[in-house]
Amino acid sequence: MTTLEHPAAPEPRAAIDRLWKRDLARYPETGPRVWYLAVVVLATIVLYCEQYVTGGVAPLVLAHFEMSFLFYVNALVVGGLVGAFGALAAGLCDKWGRANLVAYGLGVTGVLTLLVPSMPNKWAFVVLVTVIGMVEGVILVATPALVRDFSPQIGRASAMGFWTLGPVVASLIVSFVANRTLERLDNSWASQYYIMGAFGLVVFAIALAGLRELNPGLRSQVMVSAEDRAKVEARAAQAEASADLGRPWAQMLKFDILAPAAGISIFLIIYYTAVGFFTIYLTTTFGFSTSRANGINTWYWAMDAIALVVVGLVSDRLRVRKPFMAGGTVLAVVMTYVFLTRATHPDTSFGALATIVSLLAVGLAIAYAPWMAAFTETIERRNPALMAHGLAVWGWTTRIAVAGSIFVLQYVVSSANTLVGAPEKLAEAKAAKEAGHAPSAALMGHLADIKQAAADAPHQWQHWWWVCIVAQLLFFALMLPLAGRWSPRAAKADLEAAEAER
Repeated sequence: MTTLEHPAAPEPRAAIDRLWKRDLARYPETGPRVWYLAVVVLATIVLYCEQYVTGGVAPLVLAHFEMSFLFYVNALVVGGLVGAFGALAAGLCDKWGRANLVAYGLGVTGVLTLLVPSMPNKWAFVVLVTVIGMVEGVILVATPALVRDFSPQIGRASAMGFWTLGPVVASLIVSFVANRTLERLDNSWASQYYIMGAFGLVVFAIALAGLRELNPGLRSQVMVSAEDRAKVEARAAQAEASADLGRPWAQMLKFDILAPAAGISIFLIIYYTAVGFFTIYLTTTFGFSTSRANGINTWYWAMDAIALVVVGLVSDRLRVRKPFMAGGTVLAVVMTYVFLTRATHPDTSFGALATIVSLLAVGLAIAYAPWMAAFTETIERRNPALMAHGLAVWGWTTRIAVAGSIFVLQYVVSSANTLVGAPEKLAEAKAAKEAGHAPSAALMGHLADIKQAAADAPHQWQHWWWVCIVAQLLFFALMLPLAGRWSPRAAKADLEAAEAER
């Protein structure tokens, strides 16, 4: 009697295990690797969309919750501080892995973003947005760690250029969507949260099904080029066993990591000012509508995105990072100065402002993508097994710098608090005039304050832009300890020497 052999049925828990066990035992081929990088970039984009959506509709949110500019600014400060310590916690993904933090974090932030419009008052709004920021603080350290894991040093700047598209494309999406939908949706600020929350849940589903990561043995090694794949795989078990994970913060809190992290944090003060306050600045200083201001923002983010990709490719081609940081700093300083001169010219056209901020964005991009590549290469020089801890230092310093700068901004640009509430007072005065009533003494006092604030604001904003210029100049000095050559010829010689050793 013949017994038929049937293939074993798949383990019932296999599909469930796949949603949690994401380690790859082999370094992926180019196709799957590009897919994983694409998922990481998409995750980064949606996370920043959820983080930046408030900035795109800030005037409407402030009006809805009867929130003063000072309250809004201090809420951002608290959110930044909470996010900073969330970033520190992300260092644990050197031990626990990165992919699950990203995938499931996307689900959490997507749901919470959808809940924001249902908050009953400004306090509930701030608490929920702060919780979202804390979760994002963790995830946004894990995503560049994944990009580093899947990108050899030859190609690192290109990969990091695509990763830095996350915040830039997110800002572009937020501005573009607000510009195209706000007026059609009766200026409903809540609509923007629903759109971004739904976007987040779609990407959560993609990441849940399709995101993987290297196992500890693979990611704890330095990979110069894709040709190192066989060697890296052969040494994976030994590398995991010998990886030095002891006293991780003591290993990472070194000058060549701390100084560049502090440098990029202050260099990007103007970037985070753009995220949180460009819409307010453009509406109160130049009289643009929220939708029109987002049109200028769209130019800024679009040019930033294009420059990031191009610069990453060129930096990898030449194998140098620091010359790009220097050149980007010069362009950023020049364009920030031009931008500040426009503050006292409220008749500056849409086209002129769009051109100025576009060139400013290009300068920031020229410096930032190569910096990200050089920073991860500097961490690898210390200990590649502690990549997430090194990036956590960057995440922490960035959020501390952002929180500190936002806290200072409210005192430098004190007039903004009055001007944000000006439309309501002006509408009240207009209604009284049309009804044939004299404005009340209290309203007249508010109108006088608005007039004075309008006179003070341009000069106060100019002071702030000077702060940004000083920060950009300091960045140049603080980036010098990073790994990497200034000369393409010397960088090529280093690469040839490394290839000879293989």
